[in-house]
Amino acid sequence: MDNKIYYETFERMEDFMTRAFIAIGVPEEDAKTCANVLIESDKRGIDSHGVGRFKPIYIDRINEGIQNPVTNFEIVRETKTTAVVDGHDGMGHVIGVKSMQLAIDKAKEYGMGMVAVRNSTHYGIAGYYAIMAAKEGMIGITGTNARPSIAPTFGVENMLGTNPLTIGFPTDEEFPFILDCATSITQRGKIEHYARIKKEMPVGWVIDSDGNPVTDPEVALKGFGTGTCALAPLGGIGEDLAGYKGYGYATVVEVLSAALQSGSFLKALNGVDEQGNKRPYHLGHFFIAIDINAFVPVEEFKKTAGDILRELRASKKAKGHDRIYTAGEKEYLAFLERSKTGIPLNPAVRKSLEDARDQLKVDFKFVWEE
Repeated sequence: MDNKIYYETFERMEDFMTRAFIAIGVPEEDAKTCANVLIESDKRGIDSHGVGRFKPIYIDRINEGIQNPVTNFEIVRETKTTAVVDGHDGMGHVIGVKSMQLAIDKAKEYGMGMVAVRNSTHYGIAGYYAIMAAKEGMIGITGTNARPSIAPTFGVENMLGTNPLTIGFPTDEEFPFILDCATSITQRGKIEHYARIKKEMPVGWVIDSDGNPVTDPEVALKGFGTGTCALAPLGGIGEDLAGYKGYGYATVVEVLSAALQSGSFLKALNGVDEQGNKRPYHLGHFFIAIDINAFVPVEEFKKTAGDILRELRASKKAKGHDRIYTAGEKEYLAFLERSKTGIPLNPAVRKSLEDARDQLKVDFKFVWEE
């Protein structure tokens, strides 16, 4: 396989993933949902959570028997404004979309809605669910726990997941405000991306069991599994750069993702049993929707939010920089660019897509094969 970067359109990649999900046993409507969540990541320029994870995170886990292709979405407890859902280790994208929609529906009627989820799986980019709320004129908040990756401040053992805390809301601009980021200094998916493109990581992202920096992404990924490497929290190692803040936020997400639904947490999310055999991850999520109209007219909110963002971008620039961005802006610009060029696919991702196609016997020819 050559080392060129090839480009596929949004539509073709979404169609391929949909067909492949169906081939492995995901019901058609659920397959469309899963593919739509994944392609949204690539559309927004977030290569760490899109087609690059299609085979290793979803197809492989279904084949390994630790993720169910058919999702049993069960509401186990419910009030007018809240719900607890058991996803029974089904498709995280399906569980996420249905849960945020449930929160939105409750918010439409009562002003706010919140749903906590247990026994789920990786749900793709958290921003997708915040965008769902923003499109409905609401504030959307979501978080999820994950496999242990982050070491506590002054610790070297990976205990917490990358645990994103994601917030989105509509504005009067062409794109919503979407803050979608891990509470670690970077996310595991980005390290996987660096490994695929064989790029060294910056010093300070990952430490080994002695607290020394690790820059080889392959060593880091292996070390996460063996417990010999850990991600630094947002802010970095120690207290000098306030890493305790990222550690604290990661803990908040862990608690809200587990304690509200009596679910698994910390080391129980490592995906292996006492004998070292693979098992379902049993992830937890939470989804919050807040109806802006319950406070002020939504158009008034959008104008104020837009004014704040425009003032921030118009503020004095640092030397050597000619532009200030606000959350969601770069992703919108990436969407505009990729709408013209398509999704860039490096050799490692292309091989994983080919492997999935061949394994599942999907009738599909990629652009680099034509």
